[in-house]
Amino acid sequence: MTHPPVHTPPGAGYDVDVSTTPQPAPPPAAAKASVWEDFLDIFYAPSAVFARREQGSVWIPMLVVTVLIGTFFVLNSGMLEPMMDAEFRRSMAAAAEGGRPQPTAEQLEQMRGFSATMAKIMAFVSMPLVILFVGAMLWLAGKLVSARQSFHAALVVTAYAYMPKVLEVLLVSVQGLLLDPGTLDGRYRLTFGVGRFLDPDTTAPALLALLGRVDVFTLWVTALLAIGLAVTGRISRGQAAIAAAIVWLVGALPALLPALMG
Repeated sequence: MTHPPVHTPPGAGYDVDVSTTPQPAPPPAAAKASVWEDFLDIFYAPSAVFARREQGSVWIPMLVVTVLIGTFFVLNSGMLEPMMDAEFRRSMAAAAEGGRPQPTAEQLEQMRGFSATMAKIMAFVSMPLVILFVGAMLWLAGKLVSARQSFHAALVVTAYAYMPKVLEVLLVSVQGLLLDPGTLDGRYRLTFGVGRFLDPDTTAPALLALLGRVDVFTLWVTALLAIGLAVTGRISRGQAAIAAAIVWLVGALPALLPALMG
């Protein structure tokens, strides 16, 4: 009895050469940016920076901002001396009007030297404190507008939002090379806002402290805070702008309160 021939399917019983078999393409890798790219992207694509760094480290941007601003301040200290002396004399005059005992010429010189040294130290110490304070204010103000931002994200947003201040101190350096030192009679003379055009000897200190915050770089930082809050807090830009405005007002208090009490 004969059996019908068995038809073997092509390739049955043989090893298939998988090297010649088309394979599905792997999914494309997500685009990543280095940490250093963030410090450029924050100037023209801040939303992308805040989105990808929401859970990232706050120490890197905080350190970069602190070192750059502190270094520029120390390098500019000689150029800023007339401005710092003017502020020192103004504070001494205010103290005299308040009936406080006046120091001798020797004591004044010691105080001036101590103030100059402390200013250089605080150039590096103050920025982390400012970022911590502003970050806390942003987080609290965000709660008022139903933001779901974490405290860590608020600090990250704040640290990156202060990058424009690095550009500001760089432009201050350029101005120091071009301007007459005799015109630097107040700390707002090198800013890029309303305070630059107000006479510090005739303008009410409280008004000067408030209007001094109406400048390009302070408003730029405030706008970045609003964008960062909108991205990390999952709220609208309008809600974030309200919270950032609150932070702007609170930020005026350290300079405003002493002026009001004086």
